[in-house]
Amino acid sequence: MRSFSDSTSGPLAGDGVGDLRGLLERLDHLNDGDPRGGDDLGVTALWLMPVTESPSYHGYDVVDYRRIDPEYGTNEEFRRLVAEAHRRGVRVVVDLVLNHTSSDHPWFRDAWRPDSRWHDWYIWSREPQTVRGPWGQEVWHATPWWQRGWRRFLAYGYYGIFWSGMPDLNHRNPEVVAESREISRFWLEEMGADGFRLDAIRHLIEDLPVQEDTPETHEWLRGYQEFVHHVRPDALTVGEVWADTETVASYGPDELDLTFQFELAEAILEAARWGRSDALTRAVERLDSAFPGGRYATFLTNHDQVRTRTVLGGSFERSRMAASLLLTLPGTPFLYYGEEIGVQGAKPDPELRKPLPWTGGPKGGFTLGRPWQELDAEAATVNVAAQDRDPESLLHHYRRLIALRNEHPALRVGDLELVPTGHDRVVAWWRRTTEPAEALLVLVNLGDDAVNDYHLDPSGLPEPMPDEAPVDLLAGRPTRAPTAADPRPVAQLAARRAYVLAWPQRPAAGEGAGGS
Repeated sequence: MRSFSDSTSGPLAGDGVGDLRGLLERLDHLNDGDPRGGDDLGVTALWLMPVTESPSYHGYDVVDYRRIDPEYGTNEEFRRLVAEAHRRGVRVVVDLVLNHTSSDHPWFRDAWRPDSRWHDWYIWSREPQTVRGPWGQEVWHATPWWQRGWRRFLAYGYYGIFWSGMPDLNHRNPEVVAESREISRFWLEEMGADGFRLDAIRHLIEDLPVQEDTPETHEWLRGYQEFVHHVRPDALTVGEVWADTETVASYGPDELDLTFQFELAEAILEAARWGRSDALTRAVERLDSAFPGGRYATFLTNHDQVRTRTVLGGSFERSRMAASLLLTLPGTPFLYYGEEIGVQGAKPDPELRKPLPWTGGPKGGFTLGRPWQELDAEAATVNVAAQDRDPESLLHHYRRLIALRNEHPALRVGDLELVPTGHDRVVAWWRRTTEPAEALLVLVNLGDDAVNDYHLDPSGLPEPMPDEAPVDLLAGRPTRAPTAADPRPVAQLAARRAYVLAWPQRPAAGEGAGGS
């Protein structure tokens, strides 16, 4: 929210910080409500990173779960955004941070008193602790200065897995569980949100020294999932479980509707960067086995990771290929803002979250004032307006891919079948649905050179119409008709290029000229 677009009117206009009204003003970039257009990305949902009141720029340390941060607007403006999004067929999912609060939250600031009603809402220790966190970090923090006069009555310190400014909530406490559910009900019923991205959810309940994926966390999520779907049967829960595929798969649909697939994201980027297929095909096979039906969330990079084009050495061609892989595989794909035009960024975290450049110029069309953070050095040339004018740009490639995905059920919800290609730089897979009947073949040359010596099993190809060739839906033109002697539907695969091939369908019996 902070980096998408500053409003041009209203009380927050020109303050250099992206806000709700600014997002509403730029909503046409994401979805203009006209499915026939092609001038928008065609997204069908928005995940808003934290928009509740917080003392930090990132918002993951909440001080008020029921109030929009004044830097972003008001609760009423959020409701207006939801109404306009819904009018365009777009859902709105909000980041919900239930693992911890800010140390500035009124609950925590009062919790230091042993007789406080909030005391048992957090996790305290009366003795020094030596346990460290999963990545070697300090998780026990000394009592803050404003508590120290009570230390002889209270505790040595408190638990916060991420840092001292984010004390963990005690979800063994039924009052905390009840409050988490009421906060969720508030966002679903009173604010109109369509679901939640659940931050750091694998760390919810610790059984020290174990601090991830405990049985109690799984049990808690099952109860929470049941509650959310009781309030809104169509609400979505998507969980951040940053782990390998097997661990992520342990969070079944009775706990989370979707989970982000970090292992697949890494494999896609590795394939796009190095031009080899082996790691990608292994990751796809594991994922398809662990999550039948494609019930998972896919992505390339997110707000905590080096941006996609930076990982790919600044290459727009490789970024196009990564997008092609992401948007032709199963799952529900998520795109980080700016990824559609190839914005770059590396650690530290604020560098990953810079304002989105809409136009050239020192302010990039982001704000009428001074941006809260300097725009990327490439903003003068890498911006939305410049790529909108270039039909061969990364932005137009994303638009075409998303339009294809929205138009073709096989890409959106179809089954996956990997196809051997006999070449270590070429990957292929079928995407198929039965209702409606549709079969699409995806072919990708990951390498830096054209390839003509790949092989597809002819028994796996559909019988084409006589003298008909498949159409490459991405390019909008036919390729060539494969034969038993030469089953290649594309004679030569261009370097770093994806093909989405559709064969003409034979008419059903009784159809066509003279049929009855």
